[in-house]
Amino acid sequence: MMQLYWSPRSRSFSSLWLMEETGHPYERVLTDISTGAQRRAEYLAINPMGKVPALKDGEATLAEAAAIAAYVAERYPDARLAPKLGDPLRAKYLYWLFFGPSCIEPAIVQLATKLEMNPVAAGWGDSQRVIDVLDVALERGPWILGESFSAADIVIGSGLNFAVRLFKMIPSRPSFDAYIEQCMARPAFQRAEKIAAG
Repeated sequence: MMQLYWSPRSRSFSSLWLMEETGHPYERVLTDISTGAQRRAEYLAINPMGKVPALKDGEATLAEAAAIAAYVAERYPDARLAPKLGDPLRAKYLYWLFFGPSCIEPAIVQLATKLEMNPVAAGWGDSQRVIDVLDVALERGPWILGESFSAADIVIGSGLNFAVRLFKMIPSRPSFDAYIEQCMARPAFQRAEKIAAG
């Protein structure tokens, strides 16, 4: 059984939601970052970065929410969280899956801190462009890939829920609001919220 290392009030939410979407049993291992549990030697053996979430599957261990999403989607193909190999939609799935941590998260930090960056030097480019590109993609809806819900929606949806709804770090837009509402309506999202709330 997979073990998910998580902490309340953290980025672990996306992995909680992911595991709930699979419909498969998993063990939650509380790694409460408010107590410094992530800096203990036994946890650093799983994730040397000392962050949550992390996942252990037998001898395999990994961290980073998008990597966990990609791994779990492949391990549980019956959950239909990723287009199959050979499906042309898989290219966009991978693009959006990694757009979350490589573009959205840095753009949110840049907007929240008002950090000035040269768009040519920043790996994510321009924060406003990131938000605009995401807005256009979500206007097509209902999900980031169109009609198919995927693990990419868990990564993107978690990020937008955090940045728009919970902490108001980026301004709301109609496409963002509609998308977040659809994510929140999913039973797995609701179960993950209950778990995260304790």
